[in-house]
Amino acid sequence: MSRMGDVLAGFHAAWEFESDSVLIRFERGIRTPKLFQALGERRIPLEAIAAVTLTPGKRGTVVLHAVPRPGADPLMEAAAGQLKEAGDPYRLVLPAERETLAEYYADELRARITEDESPAERYLVAPPQAPLQFKAYDAKASFDGKSVSFRWFWTGASSAKWKAGDQRFPVAALSGVEWRSPELFEGHLRLIGRDGDGAPPLQADQDPASVVFGLGYGPVHESLPFAAAVLAAVRSAVPAGAVPAAGPRRDPADIADRIRHLGELHEAGLVTDEEFSTKKAELLAEL
Repeated sequence: MSRMGDVLAGFHAAWEFESDSVLIRFERGIRTPKLFQALGERRIPLEAIAAVTLTPGKRGTVVLHAVPRPGADPLMEAAAGQLKEAGDPYRLVLPAERETLAEYYADELRARITEDESPAERYLVAPPQAPLQFKAYDAKASFDGKSVSFRWFWTGASSAKWKAGDQRFPVAALSGVEWRSPELFEGHLRLIGRDGDGAPPLQADQDPASVVFGLGYGPVHESLPFAAAVLAAVRSAVPAGAVPAAGPRRDPADIADRIRHLGELHEAGLVTDEEFSTKKAELLAEL
């Protein structure tokens, strides 16, 4: 990094080295991991890097790895170690014949970073930008930068979630996000409120503050950037005692659909008379 703008190109990405950061530009192609394509490019400040390694890779490659500092990147914090090696955006895979050049850049990086592994006091890497949305198995999740919304699907949501109704969570009312990869058992995204009662969390398929993943639903390249963006917004949100802003008025046609489905649940015996009357009144009040 003796001069600005030096570039090291590898498989799926190119790293541009600057005086105070590394700009990672991900390729767009069939073989490029979808998470990389979704991220596009990311600027990693040198203070967000805790260490740099260069190790042999698979099938005649070497891997340059910038180890992120704990708490510096909302994406990696949300991932919580669940990403597969091939999906780690901090790894640059290169042909083995470029090892000498890669070693040069690794040494230059090591000379410029402080190798500080203490948790960062704030996020140093920019989060994915809202608005964001994705389809889970039981809901459509949306984030506009100020609040998270879950709109339940008739075919996937449990009766408990239908009884609770569609959900909206201002970031000021949240304390965190739990993301469990869809590539693992019981994948889900759960929003954690500031005013928890200490009770064990409900199963994700029964919890109105959670959406569940499944085959083809909530893929990593959609749900993880979503979780990271929400987590970053939560970190910078107003104090817990602040009053959240009122949400937008609901579409009357949407409310009519909800009441119709609520009636179907009532006729099927899945909702009591009292629950039906209460929830119907709540929906009508949103008009």
